[in-house]
Amino acid sequence: MPLFLSQPLLRRFFFFSSPFSPPRRLHLAALSSSPASMPSGDSGDGIAKKGRLRGLVFDMDGTLTVPVIDFGAMYKAVLGEEGYAAYRAASASGGGVDILHHIEAWPPPAQQRAYEIIARFERQGLDRLQIMPGALELCRYLDSRQIRRGLITRNVKSAVDIFHQRFGMEFIPALSREFRPYKPDPAPLLHICSIWGVPPSQVMMIGDSLRDDVVCGKRAGAFTCLLDETGRYGSPHSYTDDTRPDFKVSSLSQVLSLLETQFDLMPPPQTT
Repeated sequence: MPLFLSQPLLRRFFFFSSPFSPPRRLHLAALSSSPASMPSGDSGDGIAKKGRLRGLVFDMDGTLTVPVIDFGAMYKAVLGEEGYAAYRAASASGGGVDILHHIEAWPPPAQQRAYEIIARFERQGLDRLQIMPGALELCRYLDSRQIRRGLITRNVKSAVDIFHQRFGMEFIPALSREFRPYKPDPAPLLHICSIWGVPPSQVMMIGDSLRDDVVCGKRAGAFTCLLDETGRYGSPHSYTDDTRPDFKVSSLSQVLSLLETQFDLMPPPQTT
């Protein structure tokens, strides 16, 4: 189990004691079938500046792997008919319900039952686990450029282990549900940055959830990239400041183009 650094401690490390400069924020580049052409800044002579990037941190379910879990059925099984109806109503109004945080407020017996239901759905999903198109090619590219890759998932460690074994890919560190607090809290991402010795401003968080992945990355001060394969999030102009990613792509293949056009990819810093 990796050493846990509390969120306040991590924030002090990076934002008060660190010599690293704060991240340069980008305007959103919505990508379709072509690489991003949006500049991340201007040097004053009309030449766009590129962001520096030393590491990428990925979500797993729906990002590195094809979505296979029926979350609607899982939520209904955990929350019951009335609870699920309330969840749907809250989601429709924009409030949403974080089921893991919701369960933590329950009495221990109810918590145990809920976690067992979630684990059952996750095990069923593992039987149908598939790698997301473009994931292997992207990882090979990152390896060729010596760019670190990590993983943050709200799934359990056993699922991460199976993912590593089945597809021959390894993400270091790989933080699962056993690491608290969960996304969208920035602590998991800040923890990875501390292990790498890299400031969040030189890391990108990539995931398929605005609420979990993008918010986690933005709160940590990292670049953020939303993977929206089906267009379910609609127009970027409808996003709130809290959930507006720096980039939006419809496939992992577009991430490779994004890295080549928008960033200076830097090898990890030398350690002594």
